[in-house]
Amino acid sequence: MGSSPAANELPATLQEGDVALGLLDSTYSPTVMEFCGELGLDFVWLDLEHGGPDPWHAPTLEHLLLAAERTGIDPLVRLPDTDPTLVRKALDLGVRNLFLPRVESAQEVHRAVRSARYRYDGGPGDRGLAAPRASRWGLTEEYVEREDEQTVVGVTIETTDSVDAIDEILDVPELGFVFIGPFDLSVSLGHPGELDHPEVEEAVETVRSAAVDAEVPVGGLGFGMDDVNEKAENGYQILHLGSTTGALQTAIEGWLDAFEGERS
Repeated sequence: MGSSPAANELPATLQEGDVALGLLDSTYSPTVMEFCGELGLDFVWLDLEHGGPDPWHAPTLEHLLLAAERTGIDPLVRLPDTDPTLVRKALDLGVRNLFLPRVESAQEVHRAVRSARYRYDGGPGDRGLAAPRASRWGLTEEYVEREDEQTVVGVTIETTDSVDAIDEILDVPELGFVFIGPFDLSVSLGHPGELDHPEVEEAVETVRSAAVDAEVPVGGLGFGMDDVNEKAENGYQILHLGSTTGALQTAIEGWLDAFEGERS
C-alpha cells in the first residue's frame, strides 16, 4: 500500500565525489522546475532568503516539489533562517536538500542539523515524527531510516565569523556541505561586491581548502563555464551555472543583437 518518494540523488553524488550542476531559479515556477529536469540538470536552487515565496506557505513549495518529482530533479532549498522549526517544516513538506544562510557558529549549525534527523550522531535527533507529505501521509515504509539517509543539510559560509569558525563548523556531525557565498562575504569584509579583493579571495580559499581537507563537500557560484570547470577541478562538488533571468538575458540580448531590421 502506498509508494515511496523517488530517491534523492544528491547524497550519492556527493559521497561518490562527483559534481552536481544546477540553476538558480528566480521565477519559482513549477514549469521551469520541470523543464530543468528534462534538460538534465542535477538540481534547481530555490532561494527563499533573498526572494521567492513565503517559506511557511506549504502549497507553493508542494507545487514546486511535485514538478521536480515529475522529472526527477533535486530541489536545493535555501531557507531564510536557521530556525529548527523552519527546517522541520520544509523537510515535512518533502524537501530533502536544504542549506541555511549566514551561519556564524558550530553550535548554530549543530542545532539545525540535529533538527533534521531522527537519529543523530549515535543518539536521538530533534526532528518531529508525524505523517506529513514527506512520508506520503504515513504510507512510506521505513520512513525514519529513509529520511535520515536521504536528507542533506548544508550551510552558507558568508560572514567573517563563519570563516573564523570554519574548522569547528566542519566538525559538526552529518553536515551535508558548505556553500561559499562570496557576495555577502565581501560585504562582511568591508569590500561590497569586490569579489577579486585579496581579502575576499583569501577568505574563499580558506573555506574551500578547509572543506576539502575535512572531506566535507563544498559548493559555490560559477561565473562562466571556465570558472565552473576550474572550480570542479579544485574540489567543488555543488556548482551553480547561472540563473533563469541570466539565461533569458543572454538569449534575448543575443536575439536583439542579431536582428537586422529597424526598431523604434
